[in-house]
Amino acid sequence: MIKVIGVRFRTAGKIYFFSPGKYEIERGDHVIVETARGVEYGRVVSGPKDVEDEQVVQPLKSVIRIATEQDEKTEAKNREKEKEALQICLEKIRKHNLEMKLIDAEYTFDNNKVLFYFTADGRIDFRELVKDLAAVFRTRIELRQIGVRDETKIRGGIGICGRPLCCSTYLSEFAAVSIKMAKEQNLSLNPTKISGVCGRLMCCLTNEEETYEELNSQLPSVGDMVTTPDKLTGTVHSLSVLRKRVKVIVNLENDEKEIREYSADELRFKPRRKKTKVSKEEMKKLAKLEKNEGVSKLDDK
Repeated sequence: MIKVIGVRFRTAGKIYFFSPGKYEIERGDHVIVETARGVEYGRVVSGPKDVEDEQVVQPLKSVIRIATEQDEKTEAKNREKEKEALQICLEKIRKHNLEMKLIDAEYTFDNNKVLFYFTADGRIDFRELVKDLAAVFRTRIELRQIGVRDETKIRGGIGICGRPLCCSTYLSEFAAVSIKMAKEQNLSLNPTKISGVCGRLMCCLTNEEETYEELNSQLPSVGDMVTTPDKLTGTVHSLSVLRKRVKVIVNLENDEKEIREYSADELRFKPRRKKTKVSKEEMKKLAKLEKNEGVSKLDDK
């Protein structure tokens, strides 16, 4: 077992482990640590705890120090410098007429490097741009191409639920989302209904997936033949998954039919197939949404 603390460098960013060393560190403290990118300023999001050695990427680096008042001022100054760097980079991009969308600029705490995040439809030859930026900032320059999900995570926003986006508030990493999840939850397969601000499938489709899978395994599918408590047969018309209620088109005498509602526990039917199938038409219609789903290029923070 080894004692570690969890540190984030961005809101909802990936959590990295460090050794607290000789310091008494609590959750919410700000610390100065050494990373692969250089010296960084981060916030402790999980207090000291013991974890298995296998869960830690070696070598485990120790905290340099708990952030001082001067460190706080340096960090605030860096945030101001990033705004200026963003404007300068935008001007240089226009000068070189590059087809790229600048998203964010970021200084490392020690000012050893300036990172610029951008999106683009394809590969961009930005070698001349880097030279210009290096001449202005006189430090190491890194341009990093990111995806649309990462762009939304950085920029933030409000979802269709009226709340701040999950990815920019608490999701450390993107989960793989599929059309089958929407199908399993009986949602409208209209792309505008199940797409997030980024244009990809909404991350929150994963939140209730396990619950719906469990409930659906206890229900018949629409169109299945069932037997009612009064020994009548019928076809499933619709389902209320959370209430576990089933509407059935019941076959009566004289070829008459009637829609009746039953509890799923009252009906006899064949167990549902484990996997929900999506028709070819639905797959074609929504193929664009699934393209590159779950791929994230922003792995440092």
